[in-house]
Amino acid sequence: MASSDTATLLEDAADRIADISRADLQIMLRRAALRLRNAGAVSMEDDVEDALRDLSGELGKTRNDMIRFIVREWMEKNTYLPVHALDEDGDVDGSA
Repeated sequence: MASSDTATLLEDAADRIADISRADLQIMLRRAALRLRNAGAVSMEDDVEDALRDLSGELGKTRNDMIRFIVREWMEKNTYLPVHALDEDGDVDGSA
């Protein structure tokens, strides 16, 4: 079952909460919980896991935040995403 199908079922159940059986609602919620639990599971080779752990510890980020950061940076550098534009008058951390 695709995640959009699960989302549609949950939205439909929310619209008719009084009519849906407890068992059906329980099944839908368990499916949604399973999808959420498995959504962040990206396995890497041991050397990549070690590098991710070291880098996330060094930068004070979680493993998943580090993966999101790396993928975004790669996509921006390879023009799959627009680069974040900095406002000339905006505040930045650090000094020049």
